[in-house]
Amino acid sequence: MLTLDATIIWTFINILLLFLLLKIFLFKPVNKMMDERTKKIQDDIDAAKKAREEAEAMKIEYAATLRSAKDEAQEIVAKAIDKAEDERKAIVTKAEDEAHEIFKNTTKTIEVERKRSVQEAQTQIADLAIAAASKILGENVDDEANRKIVDTFLEEEGADNR
Repeated sequence: MLTLDATIIWTFINILLLFLLLKIFLFKPVNKMMDERTKKIQDDIDAAKKAREEAEAMKIEYAATLRSAKDEAQEIVAKAIDKAEDERKAIVTKAEDEAHEIFKNTTKTIEVERKRSVQEAQTQIADLAIAAASKILGENVDDEANRKIVDTFLEEEGADNR
């Protein structure tokens, strides 16, 4: 049978005592260090997740801000284009009005000048006719009466020619 001798008992007591000492002085601090390290790693993982979520939120906010800025820029460009088109139309309308006014004034000026030229021509023709008639008749009749006769004649002829 198995006999227990003192060395086996002392070896067993030494192993048990070594185990208790290792548990108190080695395993507890190592376990504590491992728990702290595990907690730190978990905290770092949680912080990384939180940072990623914040980054995603900032990315979404940035995208919304960018879209808003693009929309605002497009609106500003559209308004500028509309304003430019309105100004172009106003300038074209003003130019057309000015051209029409210039044409109208030019037409009036031409008509006035034409009438003045016709009047001058009639006066010159009347003077020449009176001078020619005076030479032919050899006497000078009243200039006023002659001018009335010639003017009446020219008006009648002018009305027929128009």
